Amino acid sequence: MAVPVPQAAPALGTEEAAEPVPPAVDLVLGASACCLACVFTNPLEVVKTRLQLQGELRAPGTYPQLYRGFVASVVAVARADGLWGLQKGLAAGLLYQGLMNGVRFYCYSLACQTGLTQKPGGTLVAGAVAGALGAFVGSPAYLVKTQLQAQTVATMAVGHQHQHQSVLGALETIWRQQGLLGLWRGVGGAVPRVTMGSAAQLATFTSAKAWVQERQWLPEDSWLVALAGGMISSVAVAAVMTPFDVVSTRLYNQPVDTTGRGQLYGGLTDCLVKICRQEGPLALYKGLGPAYLRLGPHTILSMLFWDELRKLARWTQHQGT
Repeated sequence: MAVPVPQAAPALGTEEAAEPVPPAVDLVLGASACCLACVFTNPLEVVKTRLQLQGELRAPGTYPQLYRGFVASVVAVARADGLWGLQKGLAAGLLYQGLMNGVRFYCYSLACQTGLTQKPGGTLVAGAVAGALGAFVGSPAYLVKTQLQAQTVATMAVGHQHQHQSVLGALETIWRQQGLLGLWRGVGGAVPRVTMGSAAQLATFTSAKAWVQERQWLPEDSWLVALAGGMISSVAVAAVMTPFDVVSTRLYNQPVDTTGRGQLYGGLTDCLVKICRQEGPLALYKGLGPAYLRLGPHTILSMLFWDELRKLARWTQHQGT
């Protein structure tokens, strides 16, 4: 996940504020940056998904731990599914990043143009609303991504196994069996997940980047400034998002009955309560290590690609004039 840098926020240089990037360009650049980051971080997403589904609704110590820690889990996935198995769900992940972040960057850019981000709390509000809209639009792709990444050989299976053969095949199966609304099953967990993460990332990234710039440790236009901001931001994002991430994974991957209703959870609140009661509150942080290892690089790479692509777009605009 990545968040656009506010076009008129005090954290930016005067040149950036004077030459804002149009929302339509923000859409393309933001989606492209996040898709590039996704290629590198998708293996971590696969591992995180398996860890979050392991021991579903079972008390600690009552189930075999097929995946133990980050390194051992990577090895386990590679042995069971081959090296390419670490890129399971990549196509669906790219589709999700393009849809979700395209909408999110566009909406946030519009908020910057209207001056909302200049008002107290405006950055948080704009980031949260843009994130919620993006999560809703991208939900079908995230649904398929989760189910594809959970699939593996029977001896290493955790969670329900949906047996999809491809992204299009999964979308067709869900549409045929559950109807249009079935493609948005689990969106109730995805919207608060991205809303919280988007707001936390915006607040911490812009503040951290401004803090680094004020101390002049690095050249103002250096990509290292975005790198430092992304490193700090990823800590906050992982802490805020992981419980909602676990819930989203469970809601998206659960089996459904003939009416398309989930057989394990009735929604966000029901899922939270059942996890806490049957697995303990700490289960909401299952896969925290891989979650940070994924969110960290993804945030850093997204911010880096975003800043650099934005500079290129701004330079192109300047050359055109």
